[in-house]
Amino acid sequence: MTRMNAEKKPLLRDQQRALHAYDAVGKVPKTQHEDYEIAVNSLGANILRSGLCAAIAAVQRRGERGSLLLDHLASAGVPGLEGVTANDLAKRVRELDADAYMVATREMLKVAVWLKRAVQATSGGA
Repeated sequence: MTRMNAEKKPLLRDQQRALHAYDAVGKVPKTQHEDYEIAVNSLGANILRSGLCAAIAAVQRRGERGSLLLDHLASAGVPGLEGVTANDLAKRVRELDADAYMVATREMLKVAVWLKRAVQATSGGA
């Protein structure tokens, strides 16, 4: 298959998440990388343990140290949360009905996994 034909194929959702994660992590300033890594590494476990709302609240409680991760989560294109900003992410998650909340939770877990992979792949100590 030629490169031209490969470029015309639409990306799978997992490929889109991977591209988003590596792009997002690549833009994290070196001075914030350690805080970002800590927040990303705990995100998936927090979602599984406490639910999506509580996990997002935990990132918000990090204050300025969590704002970059909130931006990346908001821009991930999670179904039901399209066009959301970091400032209204938690509010929009709380407004989802039960079915949409379950879908958003599964999708956000997948985003969290890709962000964690990207952090591990790009960190110096991996």
